[in-house]
Parts: sequence; structure tokens; C-alpha cells
Amino acid sequence: MLKYYIKTTEALKQLRADKKGVVSFEYIIVAACVVAAVAAVFSTDTTVGIGKALKAGLDAIIAKLPA
Repeated sequence: MLKYYIKTTEALKQLRADKKGVVSFEYIIVAACVVAAVAAVFSTDTTVGIGKALKAGLDAIIAKLPA
């Protein structure tokens, strides 16, 4: 379990140090589109189930973006 934590931490460090911000931003856009498609398929009710989990995840991502 520890080795997976270390690998994940190292991957996140590399992503943070990535100077090609455009590529990282494109991944964020693609991820948002995927979330939107999944939300459309599983309804947009954000009070229960997958809608609630997707909203919490998206809110966490938005909170991490610089203003």
C-alpha cells in the first residue's frame, strides 16, 4: 500500500511541476466533459447516489483551481 502512495505522490509532484500548463488544462476540460456526460446519463439529481458523488468531486476540483 505504501508503494502505491509513493508512486501516486511522485506522479502528482511531476504533474504539479509540469511547465506545459496547456496540456494539463486540456485534461481538466476533458475530465469536466466526461463528468458532464456521466451526469447526463445518470440524471442530474445531486442529492443522492452518483450525482452527489460527482458533484462533490467536481466541487473539490473547482476549489483547487486558481481564481
